[in-house]
This record gives sequence, structure tokens and C-alpha cells, in this order.
Amino acid sequence: MDLSIVIVNYNTCELTLNCLQSVFSSITDYEYEVILVDNDSSDLSVQSIRQQFSRVHLIANTANVGFSKANNQGIYIANGRYVLLLNSDTVVQPDTLDIMIRFMDEHPRVGTSGCKVVLPNGELDKACKRGFPTPSASFYYAFGISKLFPNVPRFNQYQLSYLDPDKDYPVDCLVGAFMMVRRETIDQVGMLDEDFFMYGEDIDWCYRIKEAGWGIHYYPYTQITHYKGASSRRKPFKIIYEFHRAMYLFHKKHYEKKYSFIVNAMVYTGIAMKLAISILLNRFGSVK
Repeated sequence: MDLSIVIVNYNTCELTLNCLQSVFSSITDYEYEVILVDNDSSDLSVQSIRQQFSRVHLIANTANVGFSKANNQGIYIANGRYVLLLNSDTVVQPDTLDIMIRFMDEHPRVGTSGCKVVLPNGELDKACKRGFPTPSASFYYAFGISKLFPNVPRFNQYQLSYLDPDKDYPVDCLVGAFMMVRRETIDQVGMLDEDFFMYGEDIDWCYRIKEAGWGIHYYPYTQITHYKGASSRRKPFKIIYEFHRAMYLFHKKHYEKKYSFIVNAMVYTGIAMKLAISILLNRFGSVK
């Protein structure tokens, strides 16, 4: 088996069916399997997937165990030389799997790679090529300095907007919507950290992969469409909370011991303030 594609679904029936259709329309000579983990959806996802895609290895959870744990369920039973984490709200091109597997085969020291990810309006999903969220990178990003100076590397350590999105290069971090990971890399660094419920697990995984000496590469010569934010812009408190909790977990796990008490205090205070503002904006207006 060349590739195991792991998809996690939670109440996104139509999007997931479209995603699966795009996968099974792929033009490739490589052998692949699709493992879909459903996190106790209340819509018709499980029934529809079973009826329309009998080739899918479906795991139907009886509770929402979170994105990281559900992906790990799929990774655990995967047989491929590579494992692809693919969001249920994405559509791949016919050549995407073929191009990315070939790239990984030709670059044995690359532990994980990602293609170009675009939004439905054609804009780049900037999360598909990132630097790590160090305190300085987060500061420049949070206070809008990166937007004021988009071509200055110092101020764009996180979103790397100074790099051409149509050229390939090593990066710190990819997005969990599309991450192709080498089996040997997973065997060495382990699976996703299940302390991250639904955000931050991709950044944490990339950090551990890079720390173990593997390359991480952005390869934009094929692309997927990511229907990010396709649902209502008003988000449940759980989603907002987990997004900010992931920031806290990542800093505490990887950076707390590297920085002074003052820097750590500023980071944690900033996260708490951002959480409070996001809750208020979500309650009384739209939140990005």
C-alpha cells in the first residue's frame, strides 16, 4: 500500500461526500486506501458514506473524541508507506495524490509535505505554509505588524507572506487539512498529541518532526480547495475555547522552558485577552 488517506468527519455530510468523490476520481497508478473516522455525527454521514463509498474503511465512533484522537485511530490501522491527513471539507485535484507521492519518493529525508491550499474564492489558505508561533512571531502577527510589512521576513515569521506561494521550499509547519507524512517519520516521532482536541495538533506534530531531523516541505505544484468556514461564522464556545487552549498548550509544551518568566507571562496574558475578545466578538458580532 502506497498511501493511507485518513479523513475525520463530524456533521459535514455533503462536504465529506464531495471530498471522497474527489479522492476516488484521482488519476494515479499508486495504491491507496481511505480510512474515514466519524466522530458521532448526528446527520446522515455514516449511512451516506456506507451507501455511496463501500471502499471506505469506516470507523463510527459513539462520541466526539476530537480531531487528534480520531486521526490517530485512522493512523493506527493505516497500511500505507505514507499517511495523508485530509480534511473532510477539502477537494483534491485528479493529480494531487500522484504528484505528492512522487515528490515524497524522490526526497527521502522529507518527513512531511503539503501542497498548495486555496479557499473557494481562489485566495491562498495561508496556514498551508507557516513558521512556528514563537513569541516574537505571534506578537508581530497578533498586532498586525506582519500585515503592515508583508515582505519583511522579520515581521512575517508566522505566515511567511514574503515567500512566493507558487514556489516550493522547506518550511516549519504545514496545515492539518493536507499533510502527507512518511511512515518512518511517524514511527520515530509518534502520532498526534491527543491533548490537542481540535486545533494546534498539526503545528505540534510539525515541531516534533522537525526536531527529529526530518524535512518539512511546501510543494505547490498541485493544489486542493479548502472550504474553510463553510458553516456559520458564529461559532460555539467550545471551538473558540479549544482554539485558544491549543495556543496555551503549544507554548507550554515547547517554549515555556526556553523563555523567561516575563515573556511567558506576557504570552499567557495575551492568549487570555485574545480569548476574551473573541468570545465578545462572537457573541455580539462576527469573529474571524
